[in-house]
Amino acid sequence: MEKDLSQFIRNKVFLDKVVSAEEAASWIEDGMNIGMSGFTLFGEPKEFPLALSKRGETEDFKINLYTGASLGPAADQSMAEAGIINLRVPYQGNPVMRKKINTGEIYYIDQHVSHTAEEIRKGSLGKIDYAIIEAAAITEEGYIIPTGSVGNSPIFVEKSENVIIELNTTAPKAYEGLHDILVLGNQGERREIPMYKVSDRIGEIGIKVDPDKVKGIVLSEQPDIPSPLFEPNEETQQIANNLLDFLAGEVKAGRLTESLAPLQSGVGSVANAVLNGMKNSQFKDIEVFSEVLQDGIFDLIDAGVVKFAAGTSFSLSKKRVDSLSADLEKYKDKVLFRPQEISNHPEIIRRLGVISFNTAIEVDIYGNVNSTHVSGTKVMNGIGGSGDFARNARITIFVTSSLAKDGAISTIVPFVSHVDHTEHDVDVIVTEQGYADLRGLPPVKRAEKLIEIAHPKYRSQLRNYFLEAKEKVGGHTPHILEKAFSFHTNLKEKGTMLIEREKVKNNL
Repeated sequence: MEKDLSQFIRNKVFLDKVVSAEEAASWIEDGMNIGMSGFTLFGEPKEFPLALSKRGETEDFKINLYTGASLGPAADQSMAEAGIINLRVPYQGNPVMRKKINTGEIYYIDQHVSHTAEEIRKGSLGKIDYAIIEAAAITEEGYIIPTGSVGNSPIFVEKSENVIIELNTTAPKAYEGLHDILVLGNQGERREIPMYKVSDRIGEIGIKVDPDKVKGIVLSEQPDIPSPLFEPNEETQQIANNLLDFLAGEVKAGRLTESLAPLQSGVGSVANAVLNGMKNSQFKDIEVFSEVLQDGIFDLIDAGVVKFAAGTSFSLSKKRVDSLSADLEKYKDKVLFRPQEISNHPEIIRRLGVISFNTAIEVDIYGNVNSTHVSGTKVMNGIGGSGDFARNARITIFVTSSLAKDGAISTIVPFVSHVDHTEHDVDVIVTEQGYADLRGLPPVKRAEKLIEIAHPKYRSQLRNYFLEAKEKVGGHTPHILEKAFSFHTNLKEKGTMLIEREKVKNNL
């Protein structure tokens, strides 16, 4: 039975703009800059990128693709496989695309996700030829109601020459009213962002669009895309327990209350383990001010631990995707989504005093963090919003297992192979071995703390490097330049960071 589109497109001006995905895809020309909605697999168009990828199988063209963050198989993967992407900005998480980036087939700008809107506003990324935005509805006033993410959609719509709306007629109706859209003015002309509590509404319910810009509306019935469910294991649970112990210590010391401060967490098993652990902790009446809201947020709301949560996108398991319509009705007064330049804005993060915890690939003995590159060369996903929060949070925490690759890799090293977050932005490092509170410590004292939370099989190796650097080189931050990357070179040459004499010492 054909759906009555007037219940989704409530402004009659837009009703005669419906076209097929194939027709919309035919409008894209070689070299165009495309701004596409979507953030961590939610809120992305599905029919349009599939049609564009299909066209790429027989035609030779490439686009520059700007998004909020990572897109799912229908978008990032299909377009990467079709070979139609020249440049990708600002974040991705797809293995097919990652491989092509690391082989040089796709250019990639790994960018703080709060910066993309500003770069578009300044014109440094060029004009946006088309904005492709997934929507749940178009209101009587002409507002686009986004689906499960806001991301960079508002700036794409504002600055684009043309707009294509992908109207998802299966999206939960309860999305309407869940968004808080504030579009910033030009730098040098704007006022402060008037948000003083996480729950403050400061904008509109949707994205205002000039009807003359809307070249077409594509219909879709494809559901939201689930993210993998990151179940805690023994190791990630111990990391979470150590992080919760740190927070409990802050409460005991009088630096925090049991309501803590607004929390931001990265995506993954450790984040879910921390959120899960909070259900039975001393903490209560917590607010969440984050990029991405995962399953655990709903569980904490149910448990009465979280009273309000704001972000820019969902990242949900299949279980929560399947129950999303009912959940949105249930949690509508406790959840809010904003553009990512607001959810990740330094002014707001610092004003609210956010506590931030994100994941590191490796950390060096002085507290520099690599969160993006393997062995300094091959990018994994990207910095995302971790830098936005790290530089500006009340407390910046990074978590990592002390070992990787079955013990061949120590995640605590003399010097990180790529720096995303300098020692100046990092307060606490947590592994399953414990936590290192680096606040108020000079570099040599930081090193002592960090070596203690490395895995025991690497501690003496790290300590030997540190002591030799102090004795032979000295200085404020002692390093032996010839040996600073000895862990990484040993891994490349011998398949392990553990040097031979340490293997003997540890009976390995």
